[in-house]
Amino acid sequence: MKHGKKLGLTIEWRPFYDCLTRTHFKRNTGPEGWRLRQRHFETVTSLIRSCRKFFPAGAAAEIWLEFRALMENPWHNSAFEGSGFVQLFLPVNFENQHYFTSCWIKECLDLWETLPNCQFWDIQWTSFLARCIKSCKAIDWEQFLPALFSRYLNMFEVPVSSGSGSYPFALEVPRNMKFLFSSKSGTPAKAIAKSIVYLLKPGSSAQEYFERLANLLEQYYHPSNGGRWTYSLERFLRYLVINFQKRLQHEQLNPDQNKQADIFLGKTERVLFVKVLLKLIDRGQYSKNESLAETVAVATSVLSYVEPSLVLPFVASRFQLALETLTATHQLKSAVTSVAFAGRAIFLASTSAPQADDHDNSDALVDLIIISLSNALLGMDANDPPKTLATMQLIGSIFSNLAVVGDIDDGSSFLQSINFSEWLDEFFCRLFSLLQHLEQTSITNEVPQASISSGTFLVEDSPYYFCMLEILLGKLSKPLFDQSLRKISKFVNSNILPGATTEVGLLCCACVLSNPEEAAVHLIKPILTNILSSFEGTPISGFGGGRHFDASVSTKAALSPALETALEYHLKVLAIAISYGGPELLQFRDKLKEAIGSAFQAPSWKVNGAGNHVLRSLLGSLILYYPIDQFKSFSSEPGSSLMEEWLCSKINENEMNEKASLFPRWHVPTQNELSFASELLVVHFQSALDALLSICQTEMHTEAGDEKEHLKVTLLRIYSSLQGVMSCLPDMRPSSKNKGTKDTDFNYSVIAGAVGSCIGSAEMRERAAQQIHVACKYLLKERSDDSILLILIIRVMDALGNFGSLEYEEWSSHIQAWKLESAAIIEPPCNFIISSHAKGKRRPRWALVDKAYMHNTWRSSQSSYHRFRTDSNISPPEHLVLLMEDLLDLSLHNYETVRSLAGRSLSKMLKRWPSLISKCVLTMSSNLQDPKAPEHVVLGSCAVLATQTILRHLSMDAASFSAFIIGLLASSHHESLKVQKAITELFVKYNIHFSGISRSFFKSSGADPEGPEFAELISQISSLGFDNTSLHWRYNLMANRVLLLLTLSSRSDSHLSSKILGQTAGHFLRNLKSQLPQSRILAISALNTLLQGAPHKISSQEQQQSEYPKENNNPSTEGILNEILMEDGFFSETLNSLSHVHIIADETSVTRGNQGESSFQSLADKAITFFYFDFLASWPRTPSWISFYGGDTFYSNFARIFKRLIQECGSPVLKALQNTLDDFSSAKERSKQCVAAEVMAGILHSDVGVLSEAWDEWMMNQLQKIMVASSVETIPDWAACIRYAVTGKGKYGTRIPLLRQRILDCLIVPLPQTMATNIVSKRYAFLSVALAEISPPRMPIAEVHYHHQLLEELLDNMSHSSAQVREAIGVTLSVLCSNLRLSAASVHSSPEKVEEEGALMVGLLQKKDWAKLLTEGVSELAMNILSRNHSDSMEITGELTHENVSVNKEVKADIRRMETMFHFLISSLRSGRSSYLLDIIVRLLHPVISLQETSNKDLSTLAKTAFELLKWRALPRPFMESAVSVILSSVNDPNWRTRSACLAYLRVFMYRHTFTLSGVEKQEIWKCIEKLLVDNQVEVREHAAGVLAGLMKGGDEDLSRTFRDKSFMEAKLMLKKRKQRNFRSDQPIASIHGAVLALTASVLSVPYDMPSWLPDHVTLLAQFIGEPSPIKSTVTKAVAEFRRTHADTWNIHKDAFTEEQLEVLADTSSSSSYFA
Repeated sequence: MKHGKKLGLTIEWRPFYDCLTRTHFKRNTGPEGWRLRQRHFETVTSLIRSCRKFFPAGAAAEIWLEFRALMENPWHNSAFEGSGFVQLFLPVNFENQHYFTSCWIKECLDLWETLPNCQFWDIQWTSFLARCIKSCKAIDWEQFLPALFSRYLNMFEVPVSSGSGSYPFALEVPRNMKFLFSSKSGTPAKAIAKSIVYLLKPGSSAQEYFERLANLLEQYYHPSNGGRWTYSLERFLRYLVINFQKRLQHEQLNPDQNKQADIFLGKTERVLFVKVLLKLIDRGQYSKNESLAETVAVATSVLSYVEPSLVLPFVASRFQLALETLTATHQLKSAVTSVAFAGRAIFLASTSAPQADDHDNSDALVDLIIISLSNALLGMDANDPPKTLATMQLIGSIFSNLAVVGDIDDGSSFLQSINFSEWLDEFFCRLFSLLQHLEQTSITNEVPQASISSGTFLVEDSPYYFCMLEILLGKLSKPLFDQSLRKISKFVNSNILPGATTEVGLLCCACVLSNPEEAAVHLIKPILTNILSSFEGTPISGFGGGRHFDASVSTKAALSPALETALEYHLKVLAIAISYGGPELLQFRDKLKEAIGSAFQAPSWKVNGAGNHVLRSLLGSLILYYPIDQFKSFSSEPGSSLMEEWLCSKINENEMNEKASLFPRWHVPTQNELSFASELLVVHFQSALDALLSICQTEMHTEAGDEKEHLKVTLLRIYSSLQGVMSCLPDMRPSSKNKGTKDTDFNYSVIAGAVGSCIGSAEMRERAAQQIHVACKYLLKERSDDSILLILIIRVMDALGNFGSLEYEEWSSHIQAWKLESAAIIEPPCNFIISSHAKGKRRPRWALVDKAYMHNTWRSSQSSYHRFRTDSNISPPEHLVLLMEDLLDLSLHNYETVRSLAGRSLSKMLKRWPSLISKCVLTMSSNLQDPKAPEHVVLGSCAVLATQTILRHLSMDAASFSAFIIGLLASSHHESLKVQKAITELFVKYNIHFSGISRSFFKSSGADPEGPEFAELISQISSLGFDNTSLHWRYNLMANRVLLLLTLSSRSDSHLSSKILGQTAGHFLRNLKSQLPQSRILAISALNTLLQGAPHKISSQEQQQSEYPKENNNPSTEGILNEILMEDGFFSETLNSLSHVHIIADETSVTRGNQGESSFQSLADKAITFFYFDFLASWPRTPSWISFYGGDTFYSNFARIFKRLIQECGSPVLKALQNTLDDFSSAKERSKQCVAAEVMAGILHSDVGVLSEAWDEWMMNQLQKIMVASSVETIPDWAACIRYAVTGKGKYGTRIPLLRQRILDCLIVPLPQTMATNIVSKRYAFLSVALAEISPPRMPIAEVHYHHQLLEELLDNMSHSSAQVREAIGVTLSVLCSNLRLSAASVHSSPEKVEEEGALMVGLLQKKDWAKLLTEGVSELAMNILSRNHSDSMEITGELTHENVSVNKEVKADIRRMETMFHFLISSLRSGRSSYLLDIIVRLLHPVISLQETSNKDLSTLAKTAFELLKWRALPRPFMESAVSVILSSVNDPNWRTRSACLAYLRVFMYRHTFTLSGVEKQEIWKCIEKLLVDNQVEVREHAAGVLAGLMKGGDEDLSRTFRDKSFMEAKLMLKKRKQRNFRSDQPIASIHGAVLALTASVLSVPYDMPSWLPDHVTLLAQFIGEPSPIKSTVTKAVAEFRRTHADTWNIHKDAFTEEQLEVLADTSSSSSYFA
């Protein structure tokens, strides 16, 4: 949708939704592998995002109406689905913008509020609202800013005060929701940044809010404050800059939009925004997190083009600081990178016409460039790779901006102020020293590599080294280049550096690129001469194709190690140097031929390999297209001689004509070059092929060693020739299946592109393929153990057969391709320095040329790749088929390296020629079946069959599919562990990528033979899937899996499916009692998918029993299933088998959320048994937050099987299950009770017609028996059973199950008083889980009655004597009360419901003020507990009177009631239900704060747990006011521990509500905290100071300033008085300590900065050092902390102090020299 704005399309949204629902959100999905489904979902959702802009008017209303209903119950998983769909579908295009109003946004924000602390929920809403904010300009966003920014702040999970950096109990989201609606970054930071940028506008308070947000977050960017939150903060900064840049670009390129001119960002808004970002950049610049440091550097670069007057001085000061800092050398690398990234902005700002007042600033920028260039020379250090690479990037960045360096006619101040001649001398001295000290790290390989990499960091880690040399040498004037060339020539010709071969070669290559004529004379010629002179007199092997070979003479002579090293080095340097020599190499024609010939003749494999590089490089240099004069300046504006003009690739036709002189110039081969290349091909390709054939057909050598060497050298010559010419040698000619089209022209291209001039002919390639085929047969027969020869011949075959693959490899591995995205060579579209704005990024000319060159390489690789794939009339060339057969043989070789290389080459060939795949599959599958096949053959077959190309082909070719499946399942005879592992991995991969079966399989018209074939395959596989076969269990599992895939795939064919579905369902039903655990698990997965459960199910409670099947009933399936189910002992055996799947682990080893089988299944087994359906239909469908909610050992897929069986077969199953269920539910083993719970759950939820009768007959009694059973450990399992049984029916859980009310009625019957507490607890647990599954917005009157009835009982039992009962009551209360609140809210918000239900429902919901009853007197309770706690501590000894006993009973009752309240509070906050209970939560605030420390440890532990959860809960406006009043009253509590706890809460409360608290409320809170600075308790005073320091870091600046000034004056006055009076008894110690602590808070509020007021404050603080303890220790600690946090920048910050102040500071510390 690149040109979407220009299209006039209208696209409906519902087909997309239907597609997604049908494929991904249906309960019973198809058999396709999860990888395929994932890709499909990603593709469709991406398409939806692209098409949203084309949705018609009214689509927004339809979409909101569709998905709003899903979110009516926020505690059901459908709410997550609804929010995901809203975010995905809702359009904000012009046609739909009128739908979005302020009222609608208010509704969204209220909906968002219903689920607190859920990252998934937050991401969906933030992302959608970000789109609204960007597009809907008509909405007045000012009224929403406090709520939005409060949300944004609290979504960054950072540690406030000493708290945790993540929410202590985040709300769980079903994994299928996270999988389907995944966020790429996993954090809402991107959407938050987008929202903030588009909220900014002139006159808006959004800028002020943003500044406050940044003030609060900036401390977490500092290197010492890193943590798990650093990632989200880095994303936030990154996307702030990206969106700011996008917005500026849009506004600058569309200035004529008069309607929106008033919301465009002006100069003032830009300055304010950049100032805020500079705070974050300043903190994060030296981060230890590399990603953040990189983001900061990029942000600096982009912003320097927006506000250079702010950013560039910042860059300069940080660079200067890094140079002066000795303690943190890593800072220099970051500072150098920032200068490199901002290089062009610095140049533009320094050379653009300066104003009078900017003259000094311009000079400072010029100085910065000069200083950075000078220091860059010191940065090149072999022992510090990061700094060296950053330095090279800096040099490349600076010289990319210059047109010509060293032009004497240029009179610019910059070029005059630096002596480039001297600088170059020093630069090359440093560079040569660096090269001499490099160490080679790569391991040498006997097989020549495609690249000549020496493995040092200069070429391995980044492209900056070669890039810098290219730019530097390309920009030099003629005199400076000649000076540099002389130095380089001298260095290269006088040194041999094997550890820096590539680096020296690239240095020579850069010289050749810059000036081929001069470089040829000073570099290539001396190197060539040196090589030829070294070869003189050396022994020759005669294998290089010369006339010297004599087969009768076997020479063992060798080169000396020193000579070998020197020759290898010089040849490799030459190879790199001549890469772009072109026509200049013709003058060395004979010498080059001689050097290459001598290299291949040398008796040294290393020298042969180096000769290979020279030949390849020479051929490429002669015949390929590549840019020349790439780094020369060709300015289209003659006046601008200093700065090179950078270009944008997005230009119109007129601009293109103007810039014609800047277009790339290419090397196009001349006839002489082509004739030279042809000559080389004759000698080293055609002659080598003849020699190869001769060696293979005649026994030329008497010694095997000589033959091997001869073969190696010959193959190497062929390979290097093919690598050199690439696709310039024409491709083999395909043949046509139609006899009449023999003369068809196949030379057309699907994609236009050529890598070079055509050389040779197709016959040459075909002849080569024929001869290589012969050689391959010979090698496999005679030299099958020689891996080097085989690898060489595979590479030759790859180059011959896979036309274009060499270009593709070069393109994909081009190490310099990604350098084009470096911020150092990108000028953003918006450039306010010179007020020039482009449609896209600007880059230097050389970078654009490089991109064009790489793109051409890619095009040439693709030009004929897809040509023949779609045309079935074209057959592959016969010579290619021979190569394919050879590669097939080689891919089964016994050496793994040979197999893998051949397999990769074969895969590329098959992808291009799909017609070859069938033969390959048949061959490989037969290898799997062959009992005599050796291990390596099977391993090779598995590797080839596992390729994507073949797996994709299996879905289209029935014969290949059959062969593959049968071969796979018939391979169990292989005993090798490696083979078994490979076969399993192949099968797993096939499952993951399974995309169906060819439709031709299911054709059954008349006498079509394919029908019986499919049925035969089914029966054959079915027979393998039973335990009674002798198959290994894993093959049994695989057979069952294939059977399931085939059955599901056949559903689309009605002729086959009815019979096969029944048989397969019966097969898997029998497998439930299999002896193999994995087969049982797969059977469960299969039955869940196969059983539809329709016949005996009734659609609503009003329908009576119905034994009549529906239309889609399948009588054959029911008959087959009934026959199996009625077998004697079937259920007993089945349940017993299923109980073995339940592995009951210790509490410590239980992992939540896993299926039980995971503990004995390997990863491979999981992949086979794991089915996408199990993943999708996750249960439970409401959040789980309490231990007794079950889920670890209750498997919902087991329960679903029994539900479906009962729905399929009706009452016979119920009757057959009765006795077995009774036995298992009373069994002692927990695993049997687990299965009984699952069966019971399935029965209760089945909704068949006979269920009511069965309930009355035996099921109610069974449930009552379970309730009074004494077993404690099975409570979670039976609780899960109840939860499953009352779960709402339908996709979104809105329909009420048949037995829900009866189950609830059974549970509400009170237990006898004599029952044990664990049974009472169990009943409440059952009640809580049942209530959690009820959908409050749709509760009928009966259920509301039920809630009120139960509420009365719970309120009466809140002081129960048992702790576990109190916990269960607290949890049940939280669920029940939140249900009532949501139900009441939905009734009031829906007039239809009020009319429908009448006033009865409203009256019932408002019947009693149960919230008042619940929280009545909680503060008094807390006071009683505290006072009793105090009196207990005072009166430890005393007589126990009757009065004391009664008082103790009352206190115990109070404590128990309070514990229940705390359980209620904790459950409300953990479950996500707190939004509807906030009034109650606020009333409990004081008890939670005051009861942190009591003698009752259990109560205090609960209070602390609730306290930690409360600290993360942000309160909306009405409840926040109540909370403030509670807090202010708690601050004055007589108990000092309460005051201290209140301070801890206040710190976090102020942070969470900083945007929503009013100024008056903030002032009141500040005053209260200030009062506590003079508290009687020293701990409270110190705590208050810490809280104030935290509030000042990011709080209200006016309040901070007022407090700071007042505390300074008071402390100063106090010090003055104390000095005058000379005695210290008139003032209380708390008063003095309070003044000192106020100063301390001010000092510690700016840990890394040095504002103007700080020196006076810290000095005044230090003067209190003479006071007694605790004042002295406070001063000492504060000054020490100040010293620690300012240590890195002390050299600069100390200038803010006077000498007297430094002396005062020195007196407070023993290490006085530090501040001297």
